Amino acid sequence: MLRPSLAATGVALPVPVASGVGSSPLPAAPAFGHRSIAEVMTSAAASLGVPGFENKLNLPPAKRVCVVLADGLGRNLLKQKIAHTPFLRTVLQAGQGQVPVSLDSAFPSTTAASLASFGTGLSAGQHGMVGYDVLDPDQDRVVNMLGNWDAGVDPRTWQPFPTVFERAAGHVDVTTVSLPQFSTSAMTEAALRGGRFLTGTTSHARTEAAAEAMAGAGPSLMYFYVNELDKAGHRHGCQSPQWEHQLEELDATVRRLTATLPAGTTVLLTADHGMVDVPESQRIDYSAEPALLAGVRHTAGEPRMVHLYLEDGRDDAARARLLANWRSRFGDRIWAFTREEAIAGGLFGDVRAEAALRIGDIMIAARDSLALYDARRVRPTALEVVGQHGSLTKAEREVPLLCFQADGKKAPRLTRYA
Repeated sequence: MLRPSLAATGVALPVPVASGVGSSPLPAAPAFGHRSIAEVMTSAAASLGVPGFENKLNLPPAKRVCVVLADGLGRNLLKQKIAHTPFLRTVLQAGQGQVPVSLDSAFPSTTAASLASFGTGLSAGQHGMVGYDVLDPDQDRVVNMLGNWDAGVDPRTWQPFPTVFERAAGHVDVTTVSLPQFSTSAMTEAALRGGRFLTGTTSHARTEAAAEAMAGAGPSLMYFYVNELDKAGHRHGCQSPQWEHQLEELDATVRRLTATLPAGTTVLLTADHGMVDVPESQRIDYSAEPALLAGVRHTAGEPRMVHLYLEDGRDDAARARLLANWRSRFGDRIWAFTREEAIAGGLFGDVRAEAALRIGDIMIAARDSLALYDARRVRPTALEVVGQHGSLTKAEREVPLLCFQADGKKAPRLTRYA
């Protein structure tokens, strides 16, 4: 039986249900509208004078802005590994005035949700990309939001709002510089569409493409994507030599990019989420424990942020029993909460009706080094992933924001903002 959408039925969201005994209080919601990943591109556009945007991040007025997004670069990881980033260390030492040095990712702290907030300027509850994979109520099946987009889901219908790129393109030159495989991806079509899309298979090629695109005389807004750090973290862990090597490569890429951009270009460095390592012994197949799936029709999300969708007709008592089962099994190692609690707590920001039923009836977020898998629906190699993210911990949800200017020389001058 297909679940009807809230928009179609006109049903209001239920009153939030109390968490119950043994539940840990949820952390504060992302600072949507103030200091989150959703404010980066909107503030950049405002700093260029594009009408209709607010400069919530206090960026300096600019003629050109290049936003580098390093997938998986948590703020705590940058602080821990700062010895590997001599250029970024110098940037941090220069200071950046009233520009905040850290931001909140979207919730869940995962690429689909955060990049969509980055590209649209909206909370996850508005753009509707509320996890790595989520329930499509109209098809009654779980659909992926990144590389394996469901053929039955139209990206522009799933995420119908105009992107920052589309809105800004009528006023300034807008360019994305990324990897070739993302130029026509459904994720790009849903949340990052608009402007030119330039590609390069290496960081050097992407840097050259960016410099050429920024060389024009007019005002420019650029999004420059780096994914190598995230890939190394998933495969080897964010405390591995391989991750540190990619951090050093990122430092060199940003330095090289900054040195080739026109004088006065504002350069921003941020990320979509952080990362934590999960040891093999703590990557747990919860599908082997029937009590954790009692009354569950679908599972979705990611190992550190699980969505559980209940069978039709399950009442509040059944939901309470399932919550109790999870809390009994994992205790303070998880946050276990309902869709209504997540919405009432602002975790998804304002939530439109169409997006609400994409969110699990029950959500399980990991608090410590824990990853939770439904092995019935993932490949065995998924349990080999070391670096993970998606949950509410500071390590996963706090990302850096570095702001500095380039002067177009081989050794960029760092401008200290008053």
